[in-house]
Amino acid sequence: MTQKNKAIFQMLLCASLWSLAGVFIKAIPWNAFVISGSRSLIAGLVCVAYMRARRMSFRLNRQSVGGGVALCLTMTLFVIANKLTTAANAIVLQFTAPVFIMIFSVLFLKKHFSRADVAAVALVMGGVSLFFLDQVTPGRMLGNVIALGSGMAFAAMFMQMGGGHGADRMSAILLGDLLCAVLTIPFLILDPPEVLPRPVVYTLILGVVQLGIPYILLAKASEHCPPLACSLLSAVEPLLNPLWVFLFDGETPGLPALIGAAVIIVTVTGWCIYDARKATHPAGQSQ
Repeated sequence: MTQKNKAIFQMLLCASLWSLAGVFIKAIPWNAFVISGSRSLIAGLVCVAYMRARRMSFRLNRQSVGGGVALCLTMTLFVIANKLTTAANAIVLQFTAPVFIMIFSVLFLKKHFSRADVAAVALVMGGVSLFFLDQVTPGRMLGNVIALGSGMAFAAMFMQMGGGHGADRMSAILLGDLLCAVLTIPFLILDPPEVLPRPVVYTLILGVVQLGIPYILLAKASEHCPPLACSLLSAVEPLLNPLWVFLFDGETPGLPALIGAAVIIVTVTGWCIYDARKATHPAGQSQ
């Protein structure tokens, strides 16, 4: 397995674990900000344990601070958007990240993308939108704008994760988790959660399995997988989310969701094959 193929597998596994969020968050009767901050604190402890095991030092530099702030904004804005607009709107608008990666890369990094890259982004966006075709609503403007901001922050996070040293990427993730945990303190005071065994166990699962381990996988994948590729592969998250809901809650996905799943699977698979062939026989400059 080549380094890039290994990175693709790590990113797919990362997105698969991210997709567990909906099932467990629904089962925790706490304030959304308390859940977000609590799982981030636990995820931060997982990062500390990993960094100590790998003898990585915590670094404060442009990449780690930028990545940490972007990660904190991604998670915080997404939680706020879910409060002000529908969950469907929030998810679809957050997954505009590949579009913003292209825009930011062209404007600030002077990078060029192939037609295949642009087509893949458009098709994946369309596939994600199909998942929520019956639920997306045009109203709730403020929530939609904040969700779009979450998509921009998501794009910035992927871009900050690219390149650099592994310690820089892990420091960014740890900093982002700690910032999210700090932002939770006022909500812990104003709306203290009822500490019961089941919510605590579910929060531990969210912090370790759904957030901590996936972000370590993201940090490792980002070393050999460019930001656009990581963001496209992360579309596995909304693809698997309805599957977990179906298995655990019995909610059957509709025809648009099944079509959207097919579009995402075919597009991401085709794009990965194209990208592998392009790497073997380079014909132009693209990411």
